[in-house]
Amino acid sequence: MNPFIEGWSESDIEAVLVNGITDELLYVPIVVGMNSDCVDRLWAENICVKLASHAHIQTRCNALTGLGHIARVCGELSEEKVLPIVSAALHDMSEEVRGYAMDAACDIHHYLGIVVPGHDASHTQVHYEHLVDAVEYLKKRTTYEN
Repeated sequence: MNPFIEGWSESDIEAVLVNGITDELLYVPIVVGMNSDCVDRLWAENICVKLASHAHIQTRCNALTGLGHIARVCGELSEEKVLPIVSAALHDMSEEVRGYAMDAACDIHHYLGIVVPGHDASHTQVHYEHLVDAVEYLKKRTTYEN
């Protein structure tokens, strides 16, 4: 259940973190990452870093996505803190986490020009070409359906 469907505040985020309910926690890194230009970037980043080691796979995945959002939205990250997290996630036992880590590494490379250790930088261009193709496909599909 998305606890932020009708908006959110930093105190709402903190309450979800304290409660620790996984079905709510997994929304936190997406919300703070996408809105990191409206809050203290380091606060958002620290939340994503903390949740990147959560036991729940999708929470870890969303934390990595949140870090990618922060790179895109803010144009900066704390390299010494974030790069080891994303680098380690590239070797996670979960294939799903590894995929999200690759997406985050591509975002960090694309938006900040920083190559995450263990990330093949040549994947970044291919990753974004696929995204552009997907967006174009959806535009055509939406136009066709309307």
